[in-house]
Amino acid sequence: MSMMRAIQVTAYHEPLQMTEVPKPEITGPFDVIIRIGGAGVCRTDIHILEGQWAEKSDVTLPYTIGHENAGWVAEIGSAVTNVSVGDKVIVHPLSTCGLCRACRSGDDVHCEHSAFPGIDTHGGYAEFLKTSARSVVRIADTLEPADVAALADAGLTAYHAAAKAARKLRPADRCVVIGAGGLGHIGIQVLKALTASEIIVVDRSPAALELASELGADHTVVADGTQVERVLELTGGFGAEAVIDFVGEGGSTSQGVQMLRRAGDYYVVGYGENIDVPTIDIISAEINFIGNLVGSYTDLTELMVLAARGLVKLHTAKYDLNDFQNALDDLSAGRVRGRAILIP
Repeated sequence: MSMMRAIQVTAYHEPLQMTEVPKPEITGPFDVIIRIGGAGVCRTDIHILEGQWAEKSDVTLPYTIGHENAGWVAEIGSAVTNVSVGDKVIVHPLSTCGLCRACRSGDDVHCEHSAFPGIDTHGGYAEFLKTSARSVVRIADTLEPADVAALADAGLTAYHAAAKAARKLRPADRCVVIGAGGLGHIGIQVLKALTASEIIVVDRSPAALELASELGADHTVVADGTQVERVLELTGGFGAEAVIDFVGEGGSTSQGVQMLRRAGDYYVVGYGENIDVPTIDIISAEINFIGNLVGSYTDLTELMVLAARGLVKLHTAKYDLNDFQNALDDLSAGRVRGRAILIP
């Protein structure tokens, strides 16, 4: 049995451990084994270590995390026809059945029989990852796995929320983006590619706001305690038609709701705190709260078209797989511009 390096959660509230585990093997006709070229480091990985997902995922420890993966096809099952060994691919975060109502309607995120590598089964902080033919998207020759890996989840989640918002946003509308970090900086580019509405970006970090401006933000607002007033000034006192909150903790939701126009849409992407809004405020202003998990397979194929055209670029900080702890520490401390990527 051949072995590989993998980084595992051995206990909640304890550091991750590098270990040797058996390399995954083909067991089903639609299995695909990927040689990892890059694995994105996500704030959810920190939330997993904090035990926030323990009840939801019901996973047995120890297990390998990492849900943003890209690489090369190493082995395929007997029925796989959409990719060949050696192909460069990005991996949709879910393995799905293809047969349930959600899958058949293209909404495979809500598959009734899905597995979520890195959340409820072994993920990609490793040398190899097992997934399915339904989860792999070939990427353009001009793209490299390590450069696009985080588009598999951070990019896909940002695309999913921004594309939802873009379907409703008109050229005269304003969209506030809270958080211009790993997800937000992708969301800004997606909005720029899909809508003509005015984009206002709010972040604590001047460096993140500088990047947001480079990526096409129309206005940037420093989150220094005056951000609600500044956004209201920029929207004629009415607030924005849409707010996409890529932070979802540290008080961002209460501020974000105050930035919303009547009949506005609040897209929740980042998470960590509760939304506390009097029901009379929700009904009197007719505002909508919209949850966003991760995009569908179709969303991922559309995002890779934008990436291949150069309309969405991921800003990355690359770390060797052995250097995983530094990557997590840098993310925790807000030192990562864009997205941290582990490379085996």
